[in-house]
Amino acid sequence: MKTHFIAIGGSAMHNLAIALKDKGYQVTGSDDAIFEPSKSRLEKKGILPQEMGWFPEKITSDIDAVILGMHAHQDNPELARAKELGLKIYSYPEFLYEQAKNKTRVVIAGSHGKTTITSMILHVLNFHQKDVDFMVGAQLEGFDCMVKLTQDNDFMVLEGDEYLSSPIDLRSKFLLYQPNIALMSGIAWDHINVFKTFDDYIDQFRKFVASITAGGVLVYNEEDPEVVKVVENAENYFRKIPYKTPEYEINNGKVYLKTEMGDVPLSVFGAHNLLNLEGARHICQQLGIMDEDFYEAIMSFKGASKRLEKVEREDKGTLYKDFAHAPSKVKAAVKAFNEQFKSEKKYGFLELHTYSSLNPAFLEQYDHAMDGLDEAVVFYSEDALKIKRMEPISPEFIKEKFKNENLRVFTNAEDLHAYWNTLDKTNGVYLMMSSGNFGGLDLTK
Repeated sequence: MKTHFIAIGGSAMHNLAIALKDKGYQVTGSDDAIFEPSKSRLEKKGILPQEMGWFPEKITSDIDAVILGMHAHQDNPELARAKELGLKIYSYPEFLYEQAKNKTRVVIAGSHGKTTITSMILHVLNFHQKDVDFMVGAQLEGFDCMVKLTQDNDFMVLEGDEYLSSPIDLRSKFLLYQPNIALMSGIAWDHINVFKTFDDYIDQFRKFVASITAGGVLVYNEEDPEVVKVVENAENYFRKIPYKTPEYEINNGKVYLKTEMGDVPLSVFGAHNLLNLEGARHICQQLGIMDEDFYEAIMSFKGASKRLEKVEREDKGTLYKDFAHAPSKVKAAVKAFNEQFKSEKKYGFLELHTYSSLNPAFLEQYDHAMDGLDEAVVFYSEDALKIKRMEPISPEFIKEKFKNENLRVFTNAEDLHAYWNTLDKTNGVYLMMSSGNFGGLDLTK
């Protein structure tokens, strides 16, 4: 099968391209910019475009599938040529469904926790050498690629994202998967640039639940009132399995899960991660993994990439980085950090740089998000606001919305880096929350 990727360099797109290459497909692609690690990984597989840009002449009538990434625009010249030739154009999730439509599809959805839960499930399955197809949004230890596609596997585990499918398909990605087994971890307003109201956002999850196949299974977080409302109001038939935070304790900085089989030591911390773990356990039950086998495997799970991930520093200081940027994710990460490191001095840094997090109307969602930290810092770039054509935001406005008068606020990278360099990283513990890089800050030094 001959496939062409428009915007092949994206985090998700390049992994799918590699998976198809490994499956034996003929793969080509284009992009106007490709960064690491995508560039090296595509080059290693021999599918890195020779030059950057869009080339309509690459789009020929013998292409079986054109896969369109979100990075491309509606007026992309390669897209126009594909339409002109009448080629089949797929969004990323639409193509994944085509690969999985004859398999049992397991879809993990939610505003927060979905990457970690998917990662936990795949870690347990891999530990017990149970082979499945999958797509996950983070690089996992023990896995070469974030996407795996085969002819023979019976199951496919998919991280279900509520964001838009492609520039020409404005459905939420997870609405295309039609799960046989699903999980919903939580609902907290996100992607305000796309979903203008909270009800519009919740409606995506109503549609997701409605897309579960007849007689399917939904594992859901019964501690989240919005999730419970969506599940209770669903009109289609499926089996409902609720889960909640399990019992645990912290001894000498180590987290122990309380189970009928005894205390199980874990390599992750935070109540939200214990909640995620419980959801993963229920999904693994559906895949034939007994609890005893689940606990044996989960002890060695160290977390998904950039989810409370410990950074190895040259000075041996204690520093964790987390992808947290949405309010619910920030609050969960800070709560876990405060609970885990009760006696140490705690520093928390948050970078605001997404459209949602920089929207003045949305900022009130961050109220008290940084409470409990000894030093709390928020960074956003005034230049980024100009680039995004957004109105200026004052540090005083940030403090007001976070409801934290002691918040340190930096609006340019130079001042942030200067403050960072004054801190003794071997004194205290550090939590760095961002989907960016704090203006190029090196967290290892």
